[in-house]
Amino acid sequence: MEGFEQLLGVNFFNAFFTLANTLLLFFVFKKFLYKPLMTIIKNRQKEIDDMYTDANAARDNAASMEEAYKQKLAAATETGERLVKEAVVRGQNREEAIIRQANEQADAIREKAAADIAMEKKKAINDAKNEISDMALAIAEKIVGRELNSADQEKLVDEFISGLGEQA
Repeated sequence: MEGFEQLLGVNFFNAFFTLANTLLLFFVFKKFLYKPLMTIIKNRQKEIDDMYTDANAARDNAASMEEAYKQKLAAATETGERLVKEAVVRGQNREEAIIRQANEQADAIREKAAADIAMEKKKAINDAKNEISDMALAIAEKIVGRELNSADQEKLVDEFISGLGEQA
């Protein structure tokens, strides 16, 4: 068999020694290389999973903050619209109060003017009566040639004024 072994070139001792060395290297690599490598891979996977968890938490937090922002914005918009409406109502009420006050003042001025006109008219009529009565007395005294008493004066004035009223 020695010829066969040489023909094939296989030395069983070398083959066994090579197999033993390979198994020994496999177990050494498994103990000193595979376990630490798997630990590193597991740690890296844990870091990646933690990053995804943190990213999801940050996304959820951002979504809740966005919703809170939208609610606050809607509330602020509603408050602004309410304040504008209230200001418009206050402005309209103030406008109505100013107009009402102006109308009241205008009415008071008209009433005062009417009262002043009536008073001036009475004063003018009384002044005219006094002047007319003085003239009538003066004319009557000249016509009659004597002084008239108050009853006669009053009668003459009334007759004269009545005559003037009928002519007008």
